[in-house]
Amino acid sequence: MKIEGQYDAKKIEDKIYKLWEDSGFFNPDNLPPASAKARARRRKPFTIIMPPTNANGNLHAGHALVMTIEDIMIRYKRMRGFKALWLPGLDHAGFETQVVYEKKLEKEGRSRFKMAPEELYKEILQFTLENKKNIESQIKSLGASCDWSREKFTLDAEIIKIVYETFEKLYNDGLVYRGKKIINWCAKHQTSLSDLETENTEKIDKLYYLKYGPFTIATARPETKFGDKYVVVHPKDSRYKAYAQGQKIALEWINGPVEATVIKDESIDMDFGTGTMTITPWHDAIDFGIAERHGLDKQPIIDFQGKLLPIAGEFVGMKIDEARPKIIEKLQSKGLVEKIEENYKHVVKTCYKCNTLIEPQVKEQWFLKMKPLAAPAIRAIQKNQVIFIPNHYKKIILHWLESILDWPLSRQVVWGIKIPAWHHEPICIPKKGHEKNIVHCKQIIISPIKPKCEFCDAKFVQDPDVFDTWFSSGQWPFAALAANHNAKDFKTFYPTDVMETAGEIIFFWVARMIMLGLYATKKIPFKYVYLHGLVLDAKGQKMSKSKGNVINPLEITEKYGTDALRIGLIMGNTPGQSLALDENKIKGYRNFSNKIWNASRFVLINLQDYNPTKKASLNALQKKHIKELKKLAKETTILMDDFKFYIAGEKIYHYFWHTFCDKIIEESKSALAKKGKEKQAAQYILLQILSDCLKMLHPFMPFITEEIYQQLSRLPSNRGSSTKSGPIKDKKQLLMISEWPK
Repeated sequence: MKIEGQYDAKKIEDKIYKLWEDSGFFNPDNLPPASAKARARRRKPFTIIMPPTNANGNLHAGHALVMTIEDIMIRYKRMRGFKALWLPGLDHAGFETQVVYEKKLEKEGRSRFKMAPEELYKEILQFTLENKKNIESQIKSLGASCDWSREKFTLDAEIIKIVYETFEKLYNDGLVYRGKKIINWCAKHQTSLSDLETENTEKIDKLYYLKYGPFTIATARPETKFGDKYVVVHPKDSRYKAYAQGQKIALEWINGPVEATVIKDESIDMDFGTGTMTITPWHDAIDFGIAERHGLDKQPIIDFQGKLLPIAGEFVGMKIDEARPKIIEKLQSKGLVEKIEENYKHVVKTCYKCNTLIEPQVKEQWFLKMKPLAAPAIRAIQKNQVIFIPNHYKKIILHWLESILDWPLSRQVVWGIKIPAWHHEPICIPKKGHEKNIVHCKQIIISPIKPKCEFCDAKFVQDPDVFDTWFSSGQWPFAALAANHNAKDFKTFYPTDVMETAGEIIFFWVARMIMLGLYATKKIPFKYVYLHGLVLDAKGQKMSKSKGNVINPLEITEKYGTDALRIGLIMGNTPGQSLALDENKIKGYRNFSNKIWNASRFVLINLQDYNPTKKASLNALQKKHIKELKKLAKETTILMDDFKFYIAGEKIYHYFWHTFCDKIIEESKSALAKKGKEKQAAQYILLQILSDCLKMLHPFMPFITEEIYQQLSRLPSNRGSSTKSGPIKDKKQLLMISEWPK
């Protein structure tokens, strides 16, 4: 048997992945019966639903970490005898994908605002489907042993049907409503955003102290003040005790005289500025809350393109940055500027994608009431029905759930799942015989298909908005299983076992999956949440294209092999902590791959005449080696069950290199040069240790271990052998389904 002198990852990886795919064992329904002891586990499912990767580009280092951690889990459980399912999926990614495509359009000198919605949707669909194929190939190249026969896409008809059913149920239960409330508005992308899709950015501006009749107000945004007609103070502020609630005051303002009303509200910060402020309810969430509590008028000052409206008089049509100095100049000419603080540091909301300053707007949107959904999620987490790894995330998610706000579900983009709401024309022409029933005509119908009114001939128009993509992905665990071609999947594999994802999206996604899963299925969607940190560059900095420090995992695997990248991503990587990824570290683990290959090659060469039917007579030292091997297997199993892959990997690495290679192989060389029982015992020891090490290394480094295991199966002593004493019972047996060592 010819054994290659060097390990060539490029030559082996595609061949090995095809071997796995052709076996059909990625599908848990095809797994062969386990041993008698493991048979009970084979009947027990272990399920991971892959976080759906955004189908709008290439995989990055963070994706490589996700695929590695989840593949380690699934390969380990498969070898332990479980009915292991890893269901893969891709995400249309709504707003995120449209932003990516808009950048492409900008480079081409085009704009989505000059395209028909249908044309834009068609182009983005084609773009997404092309990327979907590319990403599927990249996921496979990382060794992901997921069941491609069950793959799901968030725009699959079955998925959309479930999303619509959930929305209709929420609507009928009174949890979904359409309301005119203040929302975060991105003028660049022309859509509303949830609070989670905005970033708090520190900004240095000027703080203007303006005379408002007998009051002095402090503001960084004079451009919003044209419609101000309410001056608000804290009811306990002794400085304004002389002013009564509702008192009217005539004063001169930006564009002439106005009548202001005094409002007293406890939300006012008495220590900021002068402790008094005017409010612009249309463009500030705090101001909106004050107006709602006191029944005050709300008036828009800035339009949805970020320009001043006619209420601004001579400044109409101006952008904020252009108008602000001119407004202050006019106020100064009227003697209404008391002072200007030059370096005022404050935090503003910006769009998380384009960094555009968020302009709050009052707009009719679809909202989801969150407190009724949060309550059962809080109870489940408090009872440890969902376990967080690391545990401190439990406190973090509970704090957010306890102070949760209603979720704006609508997005004013083209790409996504359309909200299945139909608006009834306001003018009803009753059908003959239904003149008395006309009052029952509904203005909004929730339906996946265009409805017809039974009482009148009015037309229905579909709501133009799409769902926030997190609403559909928040249903991913149960939707991906319930939508499967196999009707038994939901019953068999739900709730799932582990949701592995990034800690940074615990609110975006994890919390919402728990809430929507409990609501729709009455069960938690997963038992464990494993949260990894960011993958940083070698200097510990966040990767970004502008910094030029982005590490492409596919370029790394091309240079050093996939196994080296995988184990390099795991070693030293504790859950929840960021990982500094240094190419030199991956290079070091490529050396480990070579060590595995060379050691295995030595063993294989020395096993050509091994006879497994002869009983090996072990000496005391060899028995000690077997005992230590079993101890390692036991300790590794405990660590793997406790999700401590980073420690398990270290243990196996050090044992293989420093104990097996440096000591045991060296000890065996003299015996291998002899004949008879000594050689037989040395061969037995080397084969047993190599076989078990390959099994324990397999979840971490699947390609090289499978290739070596296949070569073991082709030893003359194993051809056609079904002997119980050998580690391989069948030449067709794969390492990926072999039994985990005990």
